[in-house]
Amino acid sequence: MGMRILWRLYGYSARLLKTKLFRTTASNTSFPEVWLLLVQYFERVPGFFWVVQRNSFFTMPEILENKADIELYTPHPEVRGMTTLDRAAFKRTIVVPVLKVKKEVINKLLKSLKHTTLQRPGLKRVIDDPKDEDSRLVLLDPHKISAEYSLGESEQEILKQFSIDPQVSKYNLELTYDHFKTEEILRAVLPEGQDVTSGFTRIGHIAHLNLRDHQLPYKHLIGQVIIDKNPGITCSVNKINIIDNTYRNFQMEVLAGEANMITKTRENYITYEFDFSKVYWNSRLSTEHGRIIELLKPGDVLFDVFAGVGPFAIPAAKKKCSVFANDLNPESYKWLLHNCKLNKVDKKIKKFNMDGRDFLLGPVKEELTKELSLLTKERKNTLHIVMNLPALAIEFLDVFKHFLDGKPCSTDLLPTVHCYSFSKHDNPAKDVQERAEAFLETSLEGRCSTHLVRNVAPNKEMMCISFRIPAEVLFKKQCTQEESSVEPASKRLRPNEDSPEEK
Repeated sequence: MGMRILWRLYGYSARLLKTKLFRTTASNTSFPEVWLLLVQYFERVPGFFWVVQRNSFFTMPEILENKADIELYTPHPEVRGMTTLDRAAFKRTIVVPVLKVKKEVINKLLKSLKHTTLQRPGLKRVIDDPKDEDSRLVLLDPHKISAEYSLGESEQEILKQFSIDPQVSKYNLELTYDHFKTEEILRAVLPEGQDVTSGFTRIGHIAHLNLRDHQLPYKHLIGQVIIDKNPGITCSVNKINIIDNTYRNFQMEVLAGEANMITKTRENYITYEFDFSKVYWNSRLSTEHGRIIELLKPGDVLFDVFAGVGPFAIPAAKKKCSVFANDLNPESYKWLLHNCKLNKVDKKIKKFNMDGRDFLLGPVKEELTKELSLLTKERKNTLHIVMNLPALAIEFLDVFKHFLDGKPCSTDLLPTVHCYSFSKHDNPAKDVQERAEAFLETSLEGRCSTHLVRNVAPNKEMMCISFRIPAEVLFKKQCTQEESSVEPASKRLRPNEDSPEEK
């Protein structure tokens, strides 16, 4: 269990915990967040309520109510349980602090007070003063204003430089659906205490969600909110089954927007086009694709056994590697051909539409035989085999047992395998290594490395194990210590020729 925790911490290291920071000074003490949480609790107690005055604008030096802070980020409570999106129902009026400023100094002042002004989606920070056409009202963030309803010392010093009255006033502000963030809307709609889904994977114009069971009654609303709040997204889909078929794609349901699954996306400066409903694509693997490409040098040879639409093959070809790319799925193969032409590497990649095992036993075996026969100590290029089919790839490793004929005298330039696998083990690195060793029937201790790619689900990791195929596995007949000192293969007699001693 301890090892799993370490792996999970490693996998999450790039995800920083979001916290709200409350800036304080000697005269600017904001309410702690824990106090706001208590207020949220007590607001559900009968008899606890907030009265909003109907004035449009008024000056009040009294203490700012906590409830106003909370309501700033909370849509109207009547939206709770909504399943069909009604944007008008989110409208509500809240009280915010404002500062009266002469319009000729607005621009300069906003730069100085940018951390104090109210920042909300689609909300103007500066509005007209209904009582003075020569002045404007600057909306301030209630969380940045003290309980005494005054600015901090540093802000007051700025106002003094512009000869602005530091008096902070209250203003009744109308918030609409457009002013709330995705997470705020969904938290207000879904039953209290349930997880809120505001994250998704973006593939061009498509937002791909993985909704949980308790979120399904609200799926169409969630899908529409995602579209509304993310410019450029015109379609939202939800995966409705796991990837368990031969072609690694999955069924999906369109939640909202257009039902156009042909999309275009960019990854690591390369453009890909494909039908998302018929091929496998995961934007979360972008970093892993880049990591493998970084290992390659111009002139290296890459065999991509489960190539998909080309996220390993195409950037490798761009790097002037010799690439052999294969995928069993006819749709993936079709879009692989398309993306090779799109990225002008069509002539640099040999493409195949075969079963992965057949690809290894056919084109890969043939090319490896040729490449290894040409290897010399001076040759710099290396051979790589990528096997990105985490559910099954490790079971293909038995192909490499006695894969090639010949008697190699050096293992320095033997092919390196990068094999992906899922693991639910407490020690996923050990688990993947042991399973790879079982299929290879040899030990990889000290001869392999494991890399955590990502956390797929609770207690499920995606791993990559990399190793050079041991000579005793790869070759049917390996060289001995004595054979390593004899003449080069080109000068030795062929096996069917008689030796001088036998003549």
